[in-house]
Amino acid sequence: MTDALAQYKAKRNFSLTSEPAATHADRADGAPLAFVIQKHWASHLHYDLRLELDGTLKSWAVPKGPSYDSHDKRMAVQVEDHPLAYASFEGRIAAHQYGAGEVIIWDRGRWTPLGDPRAGLATGNLKFELHGHKMQGKWALIRMKGKDEHKPVWLLMKEKDEFVRPAAAYSVVDALPDSVASLPVAAAATDAAQAASAPPAGAVESSLPAHCKPQLATLVEQAPANGADWVFEIKFDGYRMLARVEGGSIKLITRNGNDWTDRMPALRAELARMQLPDGWYDGEIVVHDAHGKPDFGLLQAAFDGSGSARLLYVLFDVPYLHGHDLRACTLVQRRAALHNVLDHLPSAVVRFSEEFGNDPQALLAAACRLGLEGVIGKRRDGPYVQRRSADWIKLKCGKRQQFVIGGYTDPHGARVGLGALLLGTYDADGVLQYAGNVGSGFSRALLTQLKDKLAAWATADSPFPAGAVAGRQPHWVKPILVCEVSFAEWTSGGAVRHAVFHGLREAKPATALVREKAQPVENGVSNKASKKVNRKVSSKVPTTATTLPAGLVISHAERVIDAQSGATKGELLDYYAQVGKLMMAQLRQRPVALVRAPAGVGGALFFQKHADVARLPGVRQLPQELDPDHPPMLEIAEAGGLLAAAQWNVVEFHSQNALAVHYDTPDRMVFDLDPGAGVAWPTMQEAGQLIKAFLEQLGLTAFVKTSGGKGLHVVVPLRPHAGWDDIKHFSRQIVQHMAQTLPQRFALKSGPDNRVGKIFIDYLRNGRGATTAAAWSLRTRPGLGVSVPIGWDELAQVRAGDQWNIRNVQARLVTGNAPWADYGRSACTVKRLTAAMAQLGLKAARQ
Repeated sequence: MTDALAQYKAKRNFSLTSEPAATHADRADGAPLAFVIQKHWASHLHYDLRLELDGTLKSWAVPKGPSYDSHDKRMAVQVEDHPLAYASFEGRIAAHQYGAGEVIIWDRGRWTPLGDPRAGLATGNLKFELHGHKMQGKWALIRMKGKDEHKPVWLLMKEKDEFVRPAAAYSVVDALPDSVASLPVAAAATDAAQAASAPPAGAVESSLPAHCKPQLATLVEQAPANGADWVFEIKFDGYRMLARVEGGSIKLITRNGNDWTDRMPALRAELARMQLPDGWYDGEIVVHDAHGKPDFGLLQAAFDGSGSARLLYVLFDVPYLHGHDLRACTLVQRRAALHNVLDHLPSAVVRFSEEFGNDPQALLAAACRLGLEGVIGKRRDGPYVQRRSADWIKLKCGKRQQFVIGGYTDPHGARVGLGALLLGTYDADGVLQYAGNVGSGFSRALLTQLKDKLAAWATADSPFPAGAVAGRQPHWVKPILVCEVSFAEWTSGGAVRHAVFHGLREAKPATALVREKAQPVENGVSNKASKKVNRKVSSKVPTTATTLPAGLVISHAERVIDAQSGATKGELLDYYAQVGKLMMAQLRQRPVALVRAPAGVGGALFFQKHADVARLPGVRQLPQELDPDHPPMLEIAEAGGLLAAAQWNVVEFHSQNALAVHYDTPDRMVFDLDPGAGVAWPTMQEAGQLIKAFLEQLGLTAFVKTSGGKGLHVVVPLRPHAGWDDIKHFSRQIVQHMAQTLPQRFALKSGPDNRVGKIFIDYLRNGRGATTAAAWSLRTRPGLGVSVPIGWDELAQVRAGDQWNIRNVQARLVTGNAPWADYGRSACTVKRLTAAMAQLGLKAARQ
């Protein structure tokens, strides 16, 4: 009998590769057939589709990965059979071995042949159904004729079924890029989700009702004192939406019971793809702007057809699930059940609303700094009631509510469309009372659109009481349309002051609009207690966006660490709590060095690459073999580790140019532009653009950030193929070229005497073990500057390398990492890197 794994064995040296040995396995008749798709960074990125059959994994390499668009025909090159054990393989194939590079388990589950699979393989027409975490529905592999018989070329195509999605609207490889190795190996993701939806205590068996009204929150004056008894979430600026799922039927229902399913076909298709268990799901439809912040204007544009932004569905509750009524269960029980379901059915569009600590004051402050609408609080032990309830509360950053539009005024000067909208709310007797006007927050196009929309509701009669609106005659409209407005305060006459328009609201009937008045929190805090809470927050540390690690005790929070800014140690921790998520995008899995300043800025500094992490929760030691001649290197394993390090008086976080998983091959190249004496800032801006232009000539994409000190950092993302020495030598050649071409601008040597009036481009940051200040790290200099990612188009407006500091950086946090949004997609391939090195007369990078 031929050995089906002979080719697999012949291509591998199992004393060097970490791949599983080539053993054949027999499976019991009737056992589910497994499939796996592995994402493989070899000489080029591709996806390996493997289907279990006759004791091995039939395998195809799919360069572009699968597509849910039935019109896409993805090339799939058949390769040697792999052993069944390969379905669990995730790791790095050593250099110089066949397929060298990183491998992750991108998806796995079971597959069902549609017809005889052996006949399908023989005839070149294999059809099957996939049941995985990401891959669902019917697929086909069709062999192309006249191709190499040693590596037959097939086409992988999506069969037409309920899971089909156009490529322009959805790319599964881009939407869901990560490993599923940590998820349970289940017969199917749907089956796992069904198992995870086992009812909590207190659930009652029930058929799924046809209708479900949502629980509504009450506006309150202040945060509750007993924060530990509440769950706090971000208040999303979107449309409240409930999803009813029953078998193949999916309906999307507004808070007022209107069916909007037809208005959101892409979301309906995504919910169908996920195959959620039957139930009523409660959440909010939002659209994020370029900075990742909910934007109601973009949401409205998406619904009226003038925008193309993707809708996101953020779920926070589940009153009915899998044949049970969960309304009497506690909030934490319902949220746990919902989280379990979504954890087994990952989606880039449908997300779980995360909890953000138990300090509402700090969370609200952070939300307001980031330009968000506010915070929602929910009692942990509260039931789900289908009305407005004091168990759900909302804390707003400013005064903001919805108003009825009763008319509009004419525009003045060059303004088009209309001048201002006339606003109203209903009183207890059902009379529409005038509440002032709003003339800010409109674009030119929006003014015209609103004028056209209001004209359809024109009327000769004022909807307000006689004489309520003074001044020249406005244009009246029937009180049908509702808008969202923020404002500074209410006047004594009941009108809004300094109002800003945020968009039309179509989900709420106009007659429901009353003036919103904040209520005291039941069992809340008095003014005296509130002041005590505020003092406690400032003397400890607000855990705004990053939760304080368990067991971490903050000491000496009041100690001033920088005389120039007056910043305290507590504020240092507060800052790193705010930027934790932003920093982890660059720090995760990357060796770091810590700069400690026990005596503050101006005192002795300690640069540490190694430390005992027993008292640093969230910081871990990396494997010793990465750097066997030294103690283990450190990694910030989670955002809470930043706070643990800051408690240990760490001010700066520096990172290396390689990830731990492929430490011998850097994944970035850094150029530190360091000005000598007498170099003005405009010269630095020019230098940044010059090095960018030269890197582009070499085919390299560069990103820029302020250093937080005097200079700039230019960063080139790389695919991890070349070694440390290759990259360091290449970067030196680049700097040497710049210095020889423009000697009046750049210095090749680093000493202060060598760069008076010149800029030293430090390429030594690219050596093995060298580090660079991480994005968003504070710097131990007077004022505590911050290293901030910026766009090249912003560089001309930046005033200095330390433009942002601990006192003014909050406004920049809204922009966050958006200027580097394309960083991952721009990584230089080995082919481009080889070509770039060749231009400078260097040998090809090692692969």
